[in-house]
Amino acid sequence: PLLPWDLGVQTTAHSAHTSPGIQSLFLTPCLPTPTPPPGPPFWGLVNAAWSLCAVGKRQSPVDVELKRVLYDPFLPPLRLSTGGEKLRGTLYNTGRHVSFLPAPRPVVNVSGGPLLYSHRLSELRLLFGARDGAGSEHQINHQGFSAEVQLIHFNQELYGNFSAASRGPNGLAILSLFVNVASTSNPFLSRLLNRDTITRISYKNDAYFLQDLSLELLFPESFGFITYQGSLSTPPCSETVTWILIDRALNITSLQMHSLRLLSQNPPSQIFQSLSGNSRPLQPLAHRALRGNRDPRHPERRCRGPNYRLHVDGAPHGR
Repeated sequence: PLLPWDLGVQTTAHSAHTSPGIQSLFLTPCLPTPTPPPGPPFWGLVNAAWSLCAVGKRQSPVDVELKRVLYDPFLPPLRLSTGGEKLRGTLYNTGRHVSFLPAPRPVVNVSGGPLLYSHRLSELRLLFGARDGAGSEHQINHQGFSAEVQLIHFNQELYGNFSAASRGPNGLAILSLFVNVASTSNPFLSRLLNRDTITRISYKNDAYFLQDLSLELLFPESFGFITYQGSLSTPPCSETVTWILIDRALNITSLQMHSLRLLSQNPPSQIFQSLSGNSRPLQPLAHRALRGNRDPRHPERRCRGPNYRLHVDGAPHGR
């Protein structure tokens, strides 16, 4: 539908009965401006292939109420396989978030937890907010976090690539880690967010190659997790995702967070607009189950033992 100022210049007779402000509005020519991409509320309306974004019943992200989490003592620990090699790949400013795209080798797989198959890492995505305490897509007990790291995987045992997996059952798995601002920093994120690295992707479509990364350093030394069935939080919002939310937050420094907020959604030829605040709004959980590997009846108990550690290439990882 056309907005009033798209209807063209009004006649002088009509303008005589309008206030000077309204008259000047209608008499101002419409200058061409870049069309921004449609926001999340319109994803399901602008493209038929994205219809699930509007009508899907298992959409993500969600707010996790801990009182609704069912304790499942049979959930095995999460397992990470890198073949004993360091990770390498491209850090990329997509215009919506910071993305790390791993190189074809080494292949990085995750399994265990609620996953019935081995899933191959396809992308690491970092979303963050314009202010501390807001910016994560998921929330815990109505509380957001400053950022959220999402490790996006596809089922390599059943599907040949990410696209095929996104359309099939048991197709995708996303590990999500929350981030707070503190005086210390997670060692893996420090490598991504140091000044020499982050300034290489200041504008949309900027990219920078990184190598010798130890992905296991991204994970807390011990942690629990919560899992549910959901969707991609970007179009086409495919409802084929097993989400695994790590329940112990990571830290980055205020300086590192500030450097993230200085990244632009636009190329250098266009006006600066911070990359922050691009998270999809919360979606209804409805009647979906939330399962966790920690017993809510004993919240005071610490995560101890091999079930609460990341197993890297077969052995529990510890630092």
